[in-house]
Amino acid sequence: MTSVNQTLVTRAESADAAPSGGGTPPPLRESRRPQRRSGAWRTRGEIAILAGPALLVFLAFVIFPVVMAAYYGFFRWNGYGPATDFVGLQNYILILQDPAFQAALWHNAVIVVMSLVIQGPIAIGLALLLNRRMRGQSLIRVLIFIPYVISEVVVGTGWSLMLATNGALNDLLAKLGLDFLVNDWLSDPDLAIWTLMAIITWKYIGFAVILFLAGLQGIPEELYEAAAIDGASYWQIQRRITFPLLGPTLRIWAFLSIIGSLQLFDLVYIIWGQYVAATAGTSTMATYMVATGRNAGSYGYGNAVAVVIFLISLAVALIYQRFVLRRDTEGAVTGGAR
Repeated sequence: MTSVNQTLVTRAESADAAPSGGGTPPPLRESRRPQRRSGAWRTRGEIAILAGPALLVFLAFVIFPVVMAAYYGFFRWNGYGPATDFVGLQNYILILQDPAFQAALWHNAVIVVMSLVIQGPIAIGLALLLNRRMRGQSLIRVLIFIPYVISEVVVGTGWSLMLATNGALNDLLAKLGLDFLVNDWLSDPDLAIWTLMAIITWKYIGFAVILFLAGLQGIPEELYEAAAIDGASYWQIQRRITFPLLGPTLRIWAFLSIIGSLQLFDLVYIIWGQYVAATAGTSTMATYMVATGRNAGSYGYGNAVAVVIFLISLAVALIYQRFVLRRDTEGAVTGGAR
């Protein structure tokens, strides 16, 4: 009886000592806050350590050169000493009014369209062929991909030698009795752009084929089996299953092809040079930049051309992503889907 009374008295004292609000909150919730804060700072530190070096490299070799090019584009500068002859937007006005730049811009547009029209169907056809089981499949894939990994300098030098007026191609045609096919493949304005497209297709078709093969490997085989059981023909299967599911890969390849065509420089400069390219109708914005900027000793003007090329490429990339790649990025874990 005495022990029971002592227990009741102890409980009453503890009840009187507790606040009237219904007791103290559990201390566990308070102890979690410092842990959450420390975890958040640890995550931020890991992100800074892992992404920091790449961000610094990107700022140093991409953003900073673009900013400096935009700065020097407002000056008439020969590349030596500080830029002091400020001309404002005069360089940019001259660029847009120059018929040579307009012709180069038109050539880039033609290359963009023809690259998509020529390389796309050929690459898809080769990818569908190489996706089937056949002898020498791996060897054919390697042979198709080899031109892509060869240096542009080697490719340009080799093709310029073979396609010269007294080169190997014309000599072979003459020996075969096909003299009527002998042409000036590099200097004739009616043929030069098609010669360039043939070289570009040969050089970069391997990348498109490998990219499409990777996309085909991601299509479930069960879909083809179900369609075959339902009686669908080969072309119906490709039109209803393969092409729709290959759409994301096709759109990514088209984006890379467009940006690469807008910035095409090395093959044109190596094969045609800065002077022949303009007369042969194969000049691009990049070759125009080098010819009127560095080679002419007008670095301020050349920087302005570089800024114009950057703005055109950026505008095309943003428009393409807004209207074409949007369907592919909406489902990505980027926060936009929310």
